[in-house]
This record gives sequence, structure tokens and C-alpha cells, in this order.
Amino acid sequence: MCVIRHVEVARQRRTELSFVDLVAVAFTFSKSPPLTSCYADLAVEMASAAGATGWLRGTVKAVSSGDCLAIMGNTKAEIPPEKTITLSSLMAPKLAPRRGGLDEPFAWQSREFLRKLCIGKEVTFRVDYTVPSINREFGSVFLGDKNVALLVVAGGWAKVRDQGQQKGEASPYLADLLRLEEQAKQQGLGRWNTTPGAAEAAIRDLPPSAVSDPGNFDAMALLAAKKGSPLEAIVDQCRDGSTLRVYLLPDFQYVQVFVAGIQAPSAGRRAAAESAIATEVVPTEQNGDSTNEGRAPLTSAQRLAASSASANEVPADPFGKEAKHFTEIRVLHRDVRIVLEGVDKFSNLTGSVYYPDGESAKDLSLELIEHGLAKYVDWSASLLEDEARRRLKNAELQAKKSRLRIWTNYVPPATNSKAIHDQNFTGKVIEVSSADCIVVADDSLPFGDPAAERRVNLSSIRGPKMGNPRRDQKPDPYARDAKEFLRTRLIGRQVNVSMEYSRKVGLTDGGAAPAGSGDTRVMDFGTVFLANPSKDGDDAAAAANQTNGVNIAELLVARGFATTVRHRDFEERSNYYDALLSAESRAISGKKGMHSAKDPPTRHMTDLLTANAKKAKDFLPFLQRNRRMSAVVEYVLSGHRYKIDIPKATCSIALSLSGVRCPGRGEPYSEEAIAFMRRKIMQRDVEIEVETVDRTGTFLGTMWESRTNVAIPLLEAGLAKLQTSFGLDRIPEAHLLVQAEQSAKQKKLKIWENYVEGEEVTNGTSVERRQKEEFKVMVTEVLEGGQFYIQSVADQKVAAIQKQLSSLSLQEAPVIGAFNPKKGDIVLAQFSADKSWNRAMIVNAPRGAVQSANDKFEVFYIDYGNQEIVPYSQLRPLDASVSAAPGLAQLCSLAFVKVPGLADDYGQEAAIRLSEHLLSTPKEFRAIIEEKDTSGGKVKGQGTGTVFLVTLIDSEAETSINAVMLQEGLGRLEKRRRWEPKDMQQAMDELEKFQTEAREKRLGMWEYGDIASDDDEAPPLRKAAGKR
Repeated sequence: MCVIRHVEVARQRRTELSFVDLVAVAFTFSKSPPLTSCYADLAVEMASAAGATGWLRGTVKAVSSGDCLAIMGNTKAEIPPEKTITLSSLMAPKLAPRRGGLDEPFAWQSREFLRKLCIGKEVTFRVDYTVPSINREFGSVFLGDKNVALLVVAGGWAKVRDQGQQKGEASPYLADLLRLEEQAKQQGLGRWNTTPGAAEAAIRDLPPSAVSDPGNFDAMALLAAKKGSPLEAIVDQCRDGSTLRVYLLPDFQYVQVFVAGIQAPSAGRRAAAESAIATEVVPTEQNGDSTNEGRAPLTSAQRLAASSASANEVPADPFGKEAKHFTEIRVLHRDVRIVLEGVDKFSNLTGSVYYPDGESAKDLSLELIEHGLAKYVDWSASLLEDEARRRLKNAELQAKKSRLRIWTNYVPPATNSKAIHDQNFTGKVIEVSSADCIVVADDSLPFGDPAAERRVNLSSIRGPKMGNPRRDQKPDPYARDAKEFLRTRLIGRQVNVSMEYSRKVGLTDGGAAPAGSGDTRVMDFGTVFLANPSKDGDDAAAAANQTNGVNIAELLVARGFATTVRHRDFEERSNYYDALLSAESRAISGKKGMHSAKDPPTRHMTDLLTANAKKAKDFLPFLQRNRRMSAVVEYVLSGHRYKIDIPKATCSIALSLSGVRCPGRGEPYSEEAIAFMRRKIMQRDVEIEVETVDRTGTFLGTMWESRTNVAIPLLEAGLAKLQTSFGLDRIPEAHLLVQAEQSAKQKKLKIWENYVEGEEVTNGTSVERRQKEEFKVMVTEVLEGGQFYIQSVADQKVAAIQKQLSSLSLQEAPVIGAFNPKKGDIVLAQFSADKSWNRAMIVNAPRGAVQSANDKFEVFYIDYGNQEIVPYSQLRPLDASVSAAPGLAQLCSLAFVKVPGLADDYGQEAAIRLSEHLLSTPKEFRAIIEEKDTSGGKVKGQGTGTVFLVTLIDSEAETSINAVMLQEGLGRLEKRRRWEPKDMQQAMDELEKFQTEAREKRLGMWEYGDIASDDDEAPPLRKAAGKR
């Protein structure tokens, strides 16, 4: 009922209701239960009454002196209206102006009292009167139910003006102000302190930087002394959202500080119009006690200055004023902490600014970015710690995604990555492809399923590249160490995989695929956790902090074996990206791995898979002498053939299991045999025993993994067959192999599914009968030693390339100096025999730059196999679109037949006769590929590169050229080996009949009887000088 009575009184006296009464009534209503409609209407009337009396609510934004406040309205506008209110009838001591001078006694203490009392707080105020001559408004301000002016005067921080000069303009509370002033004087409070020396001590000793003389301020010295340490400061001005002018306490150094890591949009620069210039007139009396009745007209100089200033007006950037206001309401005239990070040549400091927010402190830069009012900038962010940079970058990315303020019209760049959701699986690691890519066998898919092996690229990291020996690409530093680090921890271990995103990349180098490109592939990226790490070492320590296990990517980065990818905006990334960046920071500071200043460890390994067969044979005695050796299965080439690394012998070899053969490529169960052995031995530590080496450089021997002969589970699974022609008596544990094969036969597993006791019947394809490739060819060039070049008749690339070449304009000779072909380049060359232009590889070139059109170049025609020397004038540059296609000429040799070279007896006769058979008339032949010899490496000229060992059949006469050369005594059979497959043995049996006929008739090389036996198991050396 007291509330109702108060309201009724208020209804009768509302025009005379004091501000204190209004506040009390409003407070009472806010605490009362819901009112009836009549009392609600009364509340509306009271609000109107408050507006009619001039009382307004607002929040104190700034306090410029002991008697002046800037108050902003409580509205929802981005930038609310503001009023600057000077407390009525008060005069506070004046602070020293920026253009030079001293504080009046107690000026700073007076301003600090009012600042700490009101800054950031909600107040109610009213304008009591205005002084147009100085464009100021004077009023009363209440903080809650307390009159601020009364509190200031009671503390002795301002005096009450002499009323004789005010012409009737005074505070409504003048009597209370005078009474409190007299009490303060009596008590000696504030400016009324009469203690000797108190007035002098209350004047700040300002450094030159605080009075517009920054020349003596040594910013570099301050940074050197205080870098990284928090400095107490008060913000005096906000030039824009990220540039502050502050007083550094306690010395009052006045400096400009750029907020580190960000840049806010410009707030613009106002022009000094006539009215603005007029307001610059400083009153002669304090607090607006001016006796000037009016303003004098502007002089010509003032008008000229106004015109110049107006011309220099700079408009604000979009959201520049909003950013400035955002910063002002948080730090202007407030206590902040500044951590200095750097300084520029103009003595402007760069630092992190922290302002209080309740019990905690907030980072101004992070707040501005989170609200879309500033952008991340590298030039100052580089001064910050990695963690601070990550926070800012992530906040900017989120603001861009939400299109906040300055990012309203932001269009995200095109990205080739796409998020993968809800694809988590467990499995066993079966291969480590590189430091950032592994292959995991998915537990949820059955063995043999093509999708069971999932390639997982580790998210957001990049490991050193392994290189490619076949392309002469060497491994990057630490590439082998990083791969070995993963292999020893992951192979055969259970992992949890969380797929995160996929990315489309180019087929050539793995880089981002250009838009619209068709030559692309999709790579899947995820995070891999090792579920049960070893109990010793850092792995277990890392697992203790992660519920899913050890993050393998984080472990790699922390050891310095990989780096974290710096993603572009809106690119998908690891869900643990921050942890990866932290791990990289630790690796860099600890100088680990690739971040170390030491030279990377070197590892010299001879790759015998890319060497010729003779070099492999040279290693054989050493490998046989060591008997059982420790090794690592680098790759499973087929079910029974593997690439093996032997650290002790510093070499890599191709090892085939003695006496065991799996189905060949394209035959049933071939892929299943490979998948089976990948899970069994891929990249595992094994032991091997080498027996011998075949003519292609593949070693034959036995392998044990965990003391088990790896051929036994292969035979037991019905994925391989024993070859008795190898001679089981020399194979270790041969009886166990026989038992394993017999068990598979009885269970009719895989290749034995149609097995009948006593019959060599399998599932339709003989295990030992290999599927051979056969195609029609044209012979384009004949070399010595039974070698020749062919083109496939059915290859459509021949016509396509010829069409491209015919469309080229090749009349003008190249300009000397503009075209400098070097060894290995693909160019156009004019063939001397028919003056046609063909693609050619530079085999030899003059040293240095081309001097004349007659400089000689040796070229190899990659589409025909010819090689000759041509002058520079007969060469032309070739567009990459034409030169990129591989050469169409394929080097071949007659299978099972050794043809003498030109330097040998009957070598010239053999070369001439072979040319007559192959080149005398244009004809087609059928080529059956018996084997492929890759020991020649890549093509570097005539007679180099991969060699196809073929049986060449004349399509018209249906005769074998291999047999014809033997029949005419111009070649002889290669030496047999007892481990030859049966199909090869049968082919050699057929050819031996023709050799026997030539021997009996004393033809060719058999003219003088049997020739001496040749124990050389390698094919004859290939010479590149042969011509037809």
C-alpha cells in the first residue's frame, strides 16, 4: 500500500517530483509484483514525466577532467549518441595541456577521483544550463541516488564557482555544494590541503613525451627493458579501434601503441570547419567562466586554414567508427595492462592490450577480431607467441564464416577440400607409405575386399618426401628417419582412425588441382590414434593426456619429422590443429629433427632393383656368405616376390621365394595373394637366406617372420603352389612346405578348389602357365646383339602425335641464344634420311651456350629408335603438350636367344640378316612378351630403358624370328636354369631343335663345330652404336 500511496502522490505532484523521488519510485516498481493495468499506465506516465523534466540515462564513457564527463545513451544503436556534461557550478584544477605547461595542484588527483568513481557506470543526468560562447553544457549527474557533484566537492577535488560571475546560472544543489565545500576546507581535504609542500607534491613531473615533445623519448630502450613484462597504463585517446595513445605509469610517458596482431578499419579524420575552429578558442576562465559576450569574425588566415582542413578530410572506412567506439567503451580512460612486443622507426610501440572485465582480463585484439571489427595482420602478429597468433587467426576465420561486420560481403576463396563427417573406424596398420601417409586394414570389412585397405593421409601435416629412384629423385633430409619412426611404432598395431576431410589434387605432383582439371585424384585425410602405445618412452606419456590414444601426427611433428600445414582460410583442417601447431613450436624450440642445425643423417643404400643384373650378381657372394640376415620387407611386389631392405649389406634387393609360385597378374587369386602377404609381412622385420640370383637380377631365397617360414601360411591358404623343378632338396624346411601345400589340397582352398587327387587340375588356369601379353607391331630400327625397336600398330598415339607435328610451322630456324637445348630435353629434329621432323631427345650437346647454327647435337628419335648427329639448324623447340607424351618406340630383344654383337664373330652377319628379316619390306609382326627387363633404368638414348624380351612372329609366314636366327646359326640359346618355369622350359625345348639343326649343318657360328660354352648368365652388353 505504501507503493500505491507513493504513486498517487506522484500523480498529483509529478511535475514537481525530484529526480531522487523518480528514482525511488522506479526502483520500487521494479521490485514490486506485477502491477494491475492502471498502475502500469501510471508507470508509463511517470516515464513521460521524467522525459519532460529533462532527466536522461546513460553510461559514462570518458572522464577528461575532475569536473567533466562524456556520457553515452543507453540505446541499441551500434554507436549511441553522446553528451559531454560539465558539473554545474564546479571548477576542478586544470590538467597540463598537451601543447606544454604544468598541472595545477591536485588536477590529476581530482580527475582520478572522478574517473574511478564514474567510468563505465550507468548514471542519470540532466542539463541545467548551457554557455553558447564556449559550446558547453552544464548539468547534474547522479550515480544511483548519489549526486556526483556533491561527492566531488565533499572530497575537496573541486571548488564551487563564485556566483557573482554566473549571471544567475547555477546548480540546483548550490546550497549543498557550498556547505560541503566549507566542510572540506575545514578538514583540509583534497585541494584544500594546507600541509606545507602538499600542493607542490600534487603536481605531476611530466616527461617531454607528455607535453608534445617526443624527441627525447627512447622507445627502443623502453622495449629492451620492459619487453614481455606487463606495464600499467591509462588510455588517453583512441585514434581508431587498434591504435591507442596512453600514459605509461608511473612515469606518465605518453606513447602511441598499435595493438599487436590486428588492424582495425580507419575511423577517418574530421575536417576543421569554421565552427570547429571557433570551438578551439580556449576560455580565459576555468570551467566555462568566460566573460566573452560573442565571437569575433574569422580572419582570412583562419578561413584559409578552414578551407585547407576541409580539403584534407578523410572519410571513415566501413565499420571504422564502430571499431573505434567498441574500443573506447572498453579501454578509454581506463586502467589497462600493456605487454610490449615491438617498436617502429617512429617510436610507435606495438603491444598486446588487456583490460579488466570483472575478475578476469580480456585481450583487446581478440575481442575486436571476434566481433568482426579488425583483421589479422602478419607484420605485427609475427611479434606474438604462436599460441596468441593461433587464437587470433582462428577468431578471424570464425568471424569470416559468420560474416560479421567488416566481413559482411566476404566471399570465401575456392577450396579443393571437403569435410568428411562420421567416418571413424579401427584397423591394423599394414603399410607406412611415407612420413604422412599410412595404409590401414579396416576391421569392419572382410579380408579380400578391395576396399578393406584404406589409405589415410595424416591431416594438416607434411612429412619429407621419399623421392623416386626411377626418376633420380633423392629422398628429402629425414625422410627415411621419419618413415622408420612410424614403421617401428605402427606396423601391425591396432589404431583408431577419424577421417576429417578430402582434397582433390593433381596426378603429377600432389599439389592442389587447378579448376576444371581432369587429371586429378582425391586424397582422404584423417587423424590416427595409436590405441595401445608402448609402455616406455614418450608415446606412453602422450597417451596419458589423450583419451583416444597417441595422436600420431602430433607425435611426428613434436619429434621434428613433419611440419604443420598452414591452411588457407576456409580450408578444412585437422580437428587437433592447435595441438599440431603447439607440437611444432616445441620441436622448433628444441631444435629437433628437421629443425636441428646439425647435418641430417645420411644413409647410403644401393637399390639393386634399378641396377642391371650384373651388379646384382656382384652382390651375391656377400649375401650368400652371411647366411641368415636381418632385413625389412619394403614392399610386396607379388604374392611370392618382395622388395627387401638389408641394412647390414646397405642394399635393397628383389627376393623371390624359392620353389613357391603364386598366380600371376590377372590370374585368379593373384590380388588375394598380394593382400594376404601385405598383412603378413609388409614392412615387418624378417630374416632372409639368399641362395642364388636369376638373369633379371631377382634373388631367390627363404624368408622367416617371427621364426616362421612365410611360405608356409601362403601355401596353407591355397594361394601358392610348390614348383618341384626348383629342387626341393636345397630349400630349407621343404618338408613343412610340402605339408602346407598338401593341407590346402585336401581342403580344396583357393587355387585347389577343383583339385582331384592325381590330376594337375586347378580352377581353370595353370598356376605355372603365365598369361602373356601379345600385340601387333612394326619394327622401326635394328641394333646389334638381337635388339630392335618396335611401334604398336594398335596404338592410337602414333597417329595423334603425327597429326600434331604436321600442324606445326617449322620454316624459320631458331634464333641463337633464344633456344639452348640441353641433355635430356625433348625437341623436334629433322631426320637426315627423309627430312621429316620428329620428336627427339638430346643425348649429347656442346658445352655452354650455342655459338653457331652448325653446332652438333646427338639426338635419339624417341618414336622410332634411330639415333644420329644433327646440326643446331635442324632443331626446333617443342611445346610441352607434345613433348610430355612418352616415346612410342619400345626396345626389344629376342627372348631365349643370344645374338653376337658387332665386335663378335658373325655379329655383322647377324645384324644384317636380322635387318633383312625385319626391315626389308613393311610388314606386321606379332610380339609375345616373355619377360620385361627393367634393369636398364630410364631412357637416356638408344639401347637404354626397359627391354621387352619377346618371341617375334612373322604374321605372313607364321614363323618365329627367334627360331630363324637359331636355324641360320646366327644365334644360340641362353643357358638353361633349373628354376625356370615350365612354360619357359617348353619354349626353350622347341627352340633347341632349330639350334641342333644349325649345329649339325655347320651353319654360321657352328661352321667350325661346337663353340666354347658361355657361363655368363647375364644378357650380352647392349651397345648403342648399331645401325641398320
